Amino acid sequence: MPELPEVETVRRGLALRMEGHRIAGLMLNRADLRTPLPLGLRARVEGRGVTRLGRRAKYILIHLDDGSVLIAHLGMSGRIVVSEPGSGDPPDPHDHVVFTLDDGTTLRFNDARRFGMLDYTSEDDLARHPLLVHLGPEPLGNDFNGPALAALLAGKATPIKAALLDQRVVAGLGNIYVSESLYWAELSPRRLAGTVKGPRAERLALAIRDVLERAIAAGGSSLRDYVQASGELGYFQHHFAVYGKEGEECPQCDCTRGIRRIVQGGRSSFYCAKRQR
Repeated sequence: MPELPEVETVRRGLALRMEGHRIAGLMLNRADLRTPLPLGLRARVEGRGVTRLGRRAKYILIHLDDGSVLIAHLGMSGRIVVSEPGSGDPPDPHDHVVFTLDDGTTLRFNDARRFGMLDYTSEDDLARHPLLVHLGPEPLGNDFNGPALAALLAGKATPIKAALLDQRVVAGLGNIYVSESLYWAELSPRRLAGTVKGPRAERLALAIRDVLERAIAAGGSSLRDYVQASGELGYFQHHFAVYGKEGEECPQCDCTRGIRRIVQGGRSSFYCAKRQR
């Protein structure tokens, strides 16, 4: 599933194409994705100007000039593909939602598995929307630091890996970047979350921010069938220290056993047993 860096990469790509333009047409090729599409969505959206593109956790927020907001989630295989005006790109059977902008650009929400979703709300109600109201802080936000993270983890008896995957603790993190962040923070994925405080929490907060920022700069991970809004594949997977590298040499220490893989909560965790404690 696309994680925060992939979603942020898509958001930035879409912002370049959508902000300041009007949605001239909206084609809904089915009535639902993961959830039913809002009733009357086409009439509400057509003719509206796009003021800005935002993001909350793994959700893309399309702000319109009447104070309404479209909430988009890519799901497991969803992607938004941009076609230049007059490109003549053939339609795909999985293009479920198609935006046409006033300059002729089309943006196709393509989702073969239909695990993505699209909803509609107002800016006034955005923070209270059921999809967003329980989300934790943004890990790239100005208020995210060691003390804040320690407070969120205080008293938790679950492994730190599971705690970081809980979107109520930190918003937007997923399996890939949690594994990477724990590696650079030198913390075992098995360590109890409540013990991550003081210098450990500071190292972890810094590692999370650094890993996410490097991933965004590199353009995402391109795992599964993810592509950027420009159609280009991301390539951050070439920079992974541990994820997917079971048995390979640890890049930061002289351990002889290499990167290990364990399963936690049905998901693979990759780590170095010597470096991470």
